[in-house]
This record gives sequence, structure tokens and C-alpha cells, in this order.
Amino acid sequence: MSIFLNKDSKVIVQGITGGEGTKHTARMLAAGTQVMGGVNARKAGTTVNHQDKDGNAIELPVFGSVAEAMKETGANASIVFVPPAFCKDAVIEAIDAEIPLVVVITEGIPVQDSAEFWAHSQANTGADGKPKTRIIGPNCPGIISPEESLLGITPANITGKGKLGLVSKSGTLTYQMMYELRDLGFTTAIGIGGDPVIGTTHIDALEAFEADPETEAIVMIGEIGGDAEERAADFIKANVTKPVVGYVAGFTAPEGKTMGHAGAIVSGSSGTAQAKKEALEAAGVKVGKTPSETAQLMREIFETK
Repeated sequence: MSIFLNKDSKVIVQGITGGEGTKHTARMLAAGTQVMGGVNARKAGTTVNHQDKDGNAIELPVFGSVAEAMKETGANASIVFVPPAFCKDAVIEAIDAEIPLVVVITEGIPVQDSAEFWAHSQANTGADGKPKTRIIGPNCPGIISPEESLLGITPANITGKGKLGLVSKSGTLTYQMMYELRDLGFTTAIGIGGDPVIGTTHIDALEAFEADPETEAIVMIGEIGGDAEERAADFIKANVTKPVVGYVAGFTAPEGKTMGHAGAIVSGSSGTAQAKKEALEAAGVKVGKTPSETAQLMREIFETK
């Protein structure tokens, strides 16, 4: 089984007519994703031409709103390829339409905007008290359940289906870790993004992987800044029975300088890679100093199983 996304997920693309939206819609279709159409209020009623995974020509409808797209296609997941200035409106529209999953790829969204749409999702809860819409991102590569569905920009040809779950703050390290462990394969790999405010956290993914019967072990990639990894370590200690291996990016980062992601900044010992490594190891997580070493630690777990 996979988490959050599977072969039955029906996807719409917000920003399907733009450059990025066009390119990645084609890649998602090639990966087998059921893309049902897109949203662009200015081009509602038109269609866009693509090919399905077998190379057959298809026409995808463009709708005026997420609500309309859901009503017409039965979509239950959306991906946002919208410029930063318009992302808040796009995500709030998706939340108001109560779509169960929205992946926000866009980088450079003002933190206040992210905080607003995150708060909006938290306020719109179902009977179970959880938000009706799960947000993944922003500033992330999205989610892939190999050989089933891709909702994001992760290359679909790195690895096949397998036994591992992967959750990562970094985009490119997600790809590298999938490549390093391609012999074991993955149920689902999620890039949660490195911005200061994100929807789905390490903990959300760990909880879902722990509950997923097909996921046998979990890889977690963190990076400097904030305390997400420390909080994940506490969660693992209390709630996760499956083996977890980890990697923390940024062992050589200088203090006080934002590195790569907006949320990646070290101040004092708070947020350093070493502090995170120690917190994870105290929770029983094996932490590698490099992605390759981390992959090797995971292989050793399976050799002794």
C-alpha cells in the first residue's frame, strides 16, 4: 500500500496551461497518474492536448474553479503550479472546495501567505477533527507512489515499488536517496519542503508509514534549522515500531546564514545538524553522515531481518 496517493487518485492541475504546469502534466501522465484536467479561470472551457502513458493523444478540459473541476471529474487531489503571488488564492480555493490533497510545488511564496493558507486548512476540519484538505509543501517536489501515481516533479524512473517509506525536507536528496535504495524500492516518497511553514510534516508522514502494512522501514531526511527533526525524534521514540534511518543535511553549514531553503538557518546549537543527529540517535534512529552511508545503514537493517 502507499500513503496519501495511489493509482486510483484523480488529479487536477492548478496552472495546467503555464510552462511548468504543461511540462509536469506531461510527466505525471507518463508516470501513470490519472490527470483529469486543470484549472485556469481565464481559460475555462478550453482544452489542452497531452498523451497518456501509452502514447495515445488525449484532451484534458480546463475548468474555471477547483470546485467545478471536482464536480465534473471526481478529482480528489490537486497540484499547484502557480506563480508565488497567486499561490495563496489558489490553495485557499482548493481548501474551500474541500479537495482531500493539495500539493504546492511553488518556491518563493511569502511566509505570511503560507501561514494564512495553512491556518485556513486547519480551520476547515471534518468529523474526526482533522483538516479536510492535506497540504504537502510549499517549495517541495511533491509525492510519488512508484508504479502507481506521481503528484509532483520527482522523476518517475528512479526506482520502482518496494518496502521503504521516505519523507524528506530536501528535494534533490529525496531523488538521491531513492536512487541509492532503488534495489529495495519504495511504497511512497514525500518531499515535504523546506520552508518555515509547511503543511505535511515529518511526523504526519511517519505516522502514516507506521500504519501502512506494506511499508517495512522508513527513511527520514532532515536539514538544519528549526526543530522539526527533534520533534520527529520524540514522536519516533513514542510511536514508531518500524526501523527508521535518517540523514541531516548541513553538517558543514556556517552559523547565522540561511542555506538553500528559507527555513534552513542555524543559530547557536539550536538547529545544527549535530544536535539533530544526536536527538534522532537518542530515539533509536540510525543516522548516516552522508546519503550513501544512510542508504548502507538501511541495507544492513534488511540484511539482518
